[in-house]
Amino acid sequence: SLWLIILTFALLLFNSIYNELKFDEVKNARYQVVIKNLKDIRDTQLAHRAVKGVFQKDWDSLVKFIDVDSFTITQRRDSSVIDIEMTKRYGGVKTYKDIIIVDTLGFVSVKDSLFGIDERYKTMMFVPFAKNDDAKFELNAGFLNQNGINIPVFEAFVKKRVVLHDQSVNLVLKENQVQSVDGVNGASLKIGSMNEVNTNGNWPKNYSKDK
Repeated sequence: SLWLIILTFALLLFNSIYNELKFDEVKNARYQVVIKNLKDIRDTQLAHRAVKGVFQKDWDSLVKFIDVDSFTITQRRDSSVIDIEMTKRYGGVKTYKDIIIVDTLGFVSVKDSLFGIDERYKTMMFVPFAKNDDAKFELNAGFLNQNGINIPVFEAFVKKRVVLHDQSVNLVLKENQVQSVDGVNGASLKIGSMNEVNTNGNWPKNYSKDK
C-alpha cells in the first residue's frame, strides 16, 4: 500500500508538471500571435501621431486612416536671405541671415508604407484565440500632462484570461500573478500606457525579436 501511495503521488506530480508544460506551450504560441497584432496597432498609432499629431482611440477611424491618409515626404535645406532690418541698420550694407527651407517632395500612403498589399490591419483589432470571434483589444488614447505640456499617449491591451479562456483556471490565475524578467507580468498583454510616455509592449524579448 505504501508503494501505491508513492505511485499515486508520483502520478499526480507527473500530471501536474505535464499540464504546466502543455499550458506554457499553448500560452507561448498564443502570446506570439497576440503580440504581432499589438505591434501592428502600435505601428499604426505611431503613424497616426506622425500625420495627425495625436493617437486614435476609435478602431474604425484608425482603419480609415490607413486606407486614406499619407505621409508627407519633406527635405530640409539651409539657405540665406537678406536681413532687411540688419541691412538698414548697417546703412545699406547687405547683411544675410540663415534660414531653413522645408521642401515637400511628395506623399506616400500610410497603407503602402506600413502594410503594402497585406490587409491584416483590417482585423488587427480582433483578439486571436478569444472565445468570441468579435472580441477586440481595449483601446485608449489621450494626453498625459508633463510639466504643463500635453503629450499624446495610447494603450491597447487584452486580459490574459481572454486569450487563455479554454485553459485550466488555476494555471491562468497563476499566470496572472507572474512577476519575472522572462514572463509577461500582470494580468494583461498590452502595448503603450495611459500613465507614462511609453509605446513599448509589456512582454520580454524572448516573445519577439524587438520590443
